[in-house]
Amino acid sequence: MRITKIIAVGAALATFAGCTDTMGDMTLDRGIDSKNLGLLQAGIWVDPNGCDHWIIDDGLEGYLSQRLDPNGKPVCSGIAPPNTAIGPFKSGSSIPDPI
Repeated sequence: MRITKIIAVGAALATFAGCTDTMGDMTLDRGIDSKNLGLLQAGIWVDPNGCDHWIIDDGLEGYLSQRLDPNGKPVCSGIAPPNTAIGPFKSGSSIPDPI
């Protein structure tokens, strides 16, 4: 029973540790081709529910965040069919996409 409690506490601490910002400025890419993410072009991926998400693919890494209106509600613009990505989301990278 004691080992179970230790494992549960360890798992909870590991989960909490993942929620903290230990990297600082999250607008920076710290990978091989480090750069400010503002230099890359974003596209839109439409999820299965028809709502929009901003996407960026720099060749090695991908970035995604839900597109929200000023009130924090999801934007579901109908710009493309569900499960479709549109726009120049691979622009600005100097590394070709291996896939």
